[in-house]
This record gives sequence, structure tokens and C-alpha cells, in this order.
Amino acid sequence: MPSPATSRPPTLDEVAARAGVSRTVVSRVINNGPHVSLAKRTAVEKAIRELGYTPNRAARTLVTRQTGVVMLVVSGEGPEVFADPFFAQIIVGASAALEKTDLHLMLSLATPVRGRDRLRAFLQTRSADGVMLVAMRGDDPLIEIAAQSGLPTVFVGLPLNGTPPFYVDVDNAGGSRLATEHLLRSGRRRIAMITGPDDTAVGRDRRRGYTEALLLAGHGPYAVESGDFLESGGAAAMRALLSVHPDLDGVVAANDNMAAGALRVLRDAGRSVPGDVAVVGFDDLTVAVHTDPKLTTVHQPVQALGREAARMLVDLLDGEHPDPFILPTRMVIRDSA
Repeated sequence: MPSPATSRPPTLDEVAARAGVSRTVVSRVINNGPHVSLAKRTAVEKAIRELGYTPNRAARTLVTRQTGVVMLVVSGEGPEVFADPFFAQIIVGASAALEKTDLHLMLSLATPVRGRDRLRAFLQTRSADGVMLVAMRGDDPLIEIAAQSGLPTVFVGLPLNGTPPFYVDVDNAGGSRLATEHLLRSGRRRIAMITGPDDTAVGRDRRRGYTEALLLAGHGPYAVESGDFLESGGAAAMRALLSVHPDLDGVVAANDNMAAGALRVLRDAGRSVPGDVAVVGFDDLTVAVHTDPKLTTVHQPVQALGREAARMLVDLLDGEHPDPFILPTRMVIRDSA
């Protein structure tokens, strides 16, 4: 029972200390969350009884000014960005991770100027408890907006400049190396790359993986053309590559959308795939099984990106200091390479 010397009720930290577990574990037991062993759950429940701890969510909200809302913020040009299978899978993963918590997920598309102004005003009023930032490009002002808010912030994918303390990402360079090495093993030597935007860390990392694989094999980069992660951009980049390097025999595209555009241009140009030119994408989303031929690609666990980012944010809100998380990639072999 609480000490008679004080009327202060026991705290979550005191329950954690009595049970010999972390604050996060206590929070998960109280909220009937997953990933708690029977032994720890029993220890926490015993400590709660011994200390007379009573969760008072209403009082806690008033004291901490918690809103029960976390935001997933995407930097983009228009609402159609949420129709992209990549972002849709991020949302699915984050929602799944928050399902058994008391937190609600709010989506925000921070379009240039007006959308960012609205977000800044929203965060300044501390109308959310934490933020997940997705698709940061260059010196995106969203990074500074989130920093100024003082709210716990998790990055889904690294920003271009600097390394934040809390982020979840995939092994982009390693995945691109896998794609390039696959083409090298199949005998391709004139391998071009359609890169992502140069003002994104993911674009630069995937280009770096391509370059490293060729250098390790005793070759230099054959030809590189910048893309924008859209199918139309992949098509434009493929046309530019063919105009200068008509003898290329392999293409690594930095995502599946651009690979789909490249396949369309190669077909229109009378090039057989993979006979004349082998093509590898990156993502392994729905588009990869609807291309003709079906796309060999690098699988990245996109749902897991959203899920782990949300879990990291929950840990931050529970007073933990989680480590950054890098998810692995793997090759998925289909018909295009």
C-alpha cells in the first residue's frame, strides 16, 4: 500500500522497480498489450497489488497533456501519394502495431507551403503525442518543424543529412548490391542503373550499392540515369539510357515503379526481356507481379517498416530509449532477370 507518510499514489516507475521490469513492460501489462511473458506479467500484477497502483488515464492525460494521438507524416505533392502501395503498406504496418495500444493514428500529407504551415500549427499546440516522418527529401522543412515541436519523433527511412537518434530503415545499399550481383552472375556486364532522386538518402544508398557491386567485380559503373520513383520517370530514364547506350544488357531500377516503366520502353523498342536486357527492381510490391514479364526484384519488408517505427514511437512515449533498426532485404527471382 502507499506509504502513510504521503498521499502521493505510487507511480508507474515504482511498479516497474518493484517488479524488476522496464516501464514499457508495466505499460503493456496495464494495457493488455502483446509481447509480455507470463513471468513478467505475473510480477507486474503482483507489484500493482502490493503498491496499490491504480491507472488513472484521465488524470494522467491532464498531467502529461497526452492526447492519445500519434501522427504519420508524409512529405509529398498530392493526396494520391497515399494510393502508392509503398505508403499504403507503411500505414498498414503502423496501424497493426498501434492496434492494442490506447493510441490513435492520424495521417498527414505535408504538401509544400500550406500543408507544412498547417502541420507546424498543429504540432505547436501539442495536439499529438509523437510523430513518424516518412519520405524526407533534402533539407525538408518537416524535419525542423518536428524538431521545434519537441515531440518524440521517429524517422521511417533516414533523412539525407545527419543521422537522427530514432529511425527505422532497410538495407538499401545492400539490397542494390544484391540486385547488381544477380545480374553479374547471369553474365551481364553492361549494367545500367535508374536511380532514385538524388535529394533522398534512399536514392543515394541504392546507387552506392550498385556502384560497390560493380567495383568489387572489377568493373566501373556503366551508365546511370536519374529517376523519380514513378513509372513515367522510369520510362523516361530508360529511353535516355537506350539513346546513349543501345548495347546495355542489364538494368537495375531503384524501385519497382521505375522498373515497370523501363520494361514498357524496352518492349516498345523491340528488346526482349530477359533475352536482350535483364531488369531488376526494388520493393517487391504489387506491381512486380503484374508486369510483363514478372519482375525480379529486391524484397524490402515495407509493412515491417511501419510496424517497427510505430513500436519505436510507443517505446519513446513509455520513456524508453530504443536503438535504431535496420531491416534486411532479399532477392525475389521471377522472369525479368
